[in-house]
Amino acid sequence: MQIPRSSTDAADRLDGLRAAGPIAEAHALTLVSEHYGLSADIRRLDSERDQNFRLRAQDGCEYVLKIANPDEDRAVTNLQTEALRHVAIRDPLLPIPRIIPARNGATELDVGFDDGSTRMVRLLTFLAGTPMHQAPPSATLRGDVGRCAARLAVALRDFVHPGANHKLLWDVRHAAELRPLLGAVPSAQRELVERVLDHFDADAVPVLAQLPTQPLHNDLNPHNIVVDAASQTRICGIIDFGDMTATARINDLAIAAAYQVTDSDDPLAPALDLIAAYHAVSPLERSERSILFDLIATRMVMTIVISNIRAARYPENSGYILRNNKQASARLARIATLTRTQARQQIERACQGE
Repeated sequence: MQIPRSSTDAADRLDGLRAAGPIAEAHALTLVSEHYGLSADIRRLDSERDQNFRLRAQDGCEYVLKIANPDEDRAVTNLQTEALRHVAIRDPLLPIPRIIPARNGATELDVGFDDGSTRMVRLLTFLAGTPMHQAPPSATLRGDVGRCAARLAVALRDFVHPGANHKLLWDVRHAAELRPLLGAVPSAQRELVERVLDHFDADAVPVLAQLPTQPLHNDLNPHNIVVDAASQTRICGIIDFGDMTATARINDLAIAAAYQVTDSDDPLAPALDLIAAYHAVSPLERSERSILFDLIATRMVMTIVISNIRAARYPENSGYILRNNKQASARLARIATLTRTQARQQIERACQGE
């Protein structure tokens, strides 16, 4: 796909990270042994920006070694580290990865590599289970996602960090800035995508500016949620804080709900299970509820636009980048059959327990 120069310029301004050279598994094992005293089996994990490795130590414990993109702002990486530490204190039972200090006690290491780059290295616990996108869907599972998402937002409510206000491509608040990238969207979808962005500009943006903001996970998609393999109805992991930023509090719920829309006569119904459970733990303001549907649709548009532009820029990683694209397109087409009034009424009824 040929991407217009204006589109790639816009992506660069919003994203700014280049694809980095791969780190060999043998090198990663050397780092683990030298800095963490671990002897382990290793397997590379898929990732869009960082180099991630799954480790299984001789005692059976499992970890994730994360080697940050060398272009990543150190303050942004530290934001993720400190957020995990903060949540572990505020809600110890919430299933998030734990930071493992290195031998010298550091939670982050600046390590030089053969390509001349210096990259931040961290070790986290691995949360075993079934990725949510592979687990059988159920109202019980969706409810637990809603509760865990709300608990995470509550735990982060008093978290303060100088890197939290960085501008991120995936922040729903900045969706209007995707317009220069629409050349990457297939022409058959473009009219609907533009219509959603029009509603976002007219109906959501004025309200968003008045809503509570805080640091958020900002990417609660089913690839970042781990389900207990035995029960298949309980969340045992919320992972990948790589898109964390400070934004409108409602955005985390909108993102999570966007992945629960289905191709059925009542496409929003599964998402309502999640929304109602979230609201029961962390009640939504009326103004938040009023634009939630717009934000859900906007997240779908963001997935379509950003994944198309990034897949064209990094074709060697297109399989991973486009993993949610097809479903996002189908979901967007499905919820487009609802009017905003219908959707808002459904959300209100769900929050009232009806």
